[in-house]
Amino acid sequence: MKRKEVEERTIFVGLAGSHAYGLNHPKSDYDYRGVFIAPKEYYLGFDAIEQKDSGWDEEGIFPFISGNKDTVIYELKKVVQLLSAANPNVLELLWLDNYPFITEVGEYLIEHRQIFLSKKVKHTYSGYAFAQIRKMETHRKWLLNPPQSKPLPQEFGIEDEKVLTKDEVNAFLEYLYNLVRGRIEFLEAAEQLYQLLTADIDFKGLLKQHPLPDKTLNYTQSLTNSRSDFIRLLQKSQKYQVALREWKAYLSWQQNRNPVRAEMEKKSGFDLKHGMHCIRLLRSGLEILAQGKVVVNRQAAGDVDDLKAILRGDYTYEQVMKMADDLVAQMDVVYERSPLPLAPNLDRINQLCIELVEMQGW
Repeated sequence: MKRKEVEERTIFVGLAGSHAYGLNHPKSDYDYRGVFIAPKEYYLGFDAIEQKDSGWDEEGIFPFISGNKDTVIYELKKVVQLLSAANPNVLELLWLDNYPFITEVGEYLIEHRQIFLSKKVKHTYSGYAFAQIRKMETHRKWLLNPPQSKPLPQEFGIEDEKVLTKDEVNAFLEYLYNLVRGRIEFLEAAEQLYQLLTADIDFKGLLKQHPLPDKTLNYTQSLTNSRSDFIRLLQKSQKYQVALREWKAYLSWQQNRNPVRAEMEKKSGFDLKHGMHCIRLLRSGLEILAQGKVVVNRQAAGDVDDLKAILRGDYTYEQVMKMADDLVAQMDVVYERSPLPLAPNLDRINQLCIELVEMQGW
């Protein structure tokens, strides 16, 4: 959809990112996030759209986002799915302080923001925080012990054999995933396992990211009736592909780092921005469990100075990790006594989605 078409059906646009957190500085980018409701053909026909994240140099209605590359406007159904899944980046959109544009329909959605909160936030907020930690640890490893050269197949025991390509590895793992899934799909006792395998956990992603461990090789070979040398080659190729992917990521990290951020990272020994966001996410998740609301503005939350101190490098890597461990432990305690439901009421959320579409009209 063209920019103007999206903006004509937009129900709100909010100022997100560092300005919303109260962590902005004079050179901070403006991050705008919003919601629109697609026209009739996108609901009843073959057309589909989840979000508009480019094309802001086209003719439009909202001058404040013209040319702004840090703008995303989500389609309602997509945003409702993310809200129901307690996605931290999307949940906060309903608790912003600044909405440069909002309609009656947008206000109605925000009035019902409470129905999206559940104890799932413990898992999503801590999961997003751990993602920041993984990035932090990867960058720290590169700082302290950078890779010296591009990995070669022979370093992984692949001598005369041809390395399996990424597509060949993924094709086999897709087959393995479908083979395992097919064993449990129609077993009533395994319904929860099937739900985990197909929806709640990205098992295909896990298989592709991590090489098959030694103890599974014989079982995998017998399960798939494949040659044992193929399974060994698969494992070697996976390890090689993982190392190659890390090498490429390292080169990209070196070439594309912000110079100021890189200097701070070198001085402190870890990525300060990832460390700050890790702590912010864990504190936010803890607040939601305890208070039943999302506090986006860290000035209002009372820890903006502390988060800025992390960004300045006032805390060591060990201190930030200790903060994270303590917050996770607190989350476990607060989770048990939180008044929030275990999961959101999907029927009520579905009804709200219908109401919003009807309010907007075609």
